[in-house]
Amino acid sequence: MYKVFVNDKPLFLTNQIFKETDFQLFLLESADIKQIIVKIFQNKIQKAYLYHPDEKEILKTLKTKLPVQKAGGGLVYNKKNEVLFIFRNGKWDLPKGGIEKGEEIEYTALREVEEETGVNKLVITDKLQKTYHIFKRNGRYKLKITHWFEMRTSFEGTPQGQLEEGIEKVAWLGPDEIKEALKNSYENIKLLFEEKAP
Repeated sequence: MYKVFVNDKPLFLTNQIFKETDFQLFLLESADIKQIIVKIFQNKIQKAYLYHPDEKEILKTLKTKLPVQKAGGGLVYNKKNEVLFIFRNGKWDLPKGGIEKGEEIEYTALREVEEETGVNKLVITDKLQKTYHIFKRNGRYKLKITHWFEMRTSFEGTPQGQLEEGIEKVAWLGPDEIKEALKNSYENIKLLFEEKAP
């Protein structure tokens, strides 16, 4: 099963049929995906499942219905085991950004973290899950697939937010501050921390 977020509401891609209770079930093959997305953005649908019998085909089928944008991002730890967060559009987020032509996704993640925060000396230590969300740009809906990597850094300086990307603040947060920040973050960022929980 995949969780794709639309306006921070879950759209589940599944190969299992559930009895509808608090959600709507659509057949992925025949569903008008744009109609579903619009209804989620308008708060007419709170939670939806898209059904396809073959789990291997679920994501492929969705990709035929929406243009895909690949991105790379980092869950970055410093020497004190604090995590690097950015504050943008009124929410706490992790640094990430779109892939450029010919780039390896690991390089994208490293480049974007450095560009958005000024933090360098980054080393990838683990590959994390991918997250999926649908957004609207220039009147078109797109599926963003973000590849996340755990990183470590020996960077000692003061992180600087990339102003042209609208980053107001960059901060190293400890465990208690992370809990607070996640209350004002995005659902797919929370997923990364659920994955890391022991």
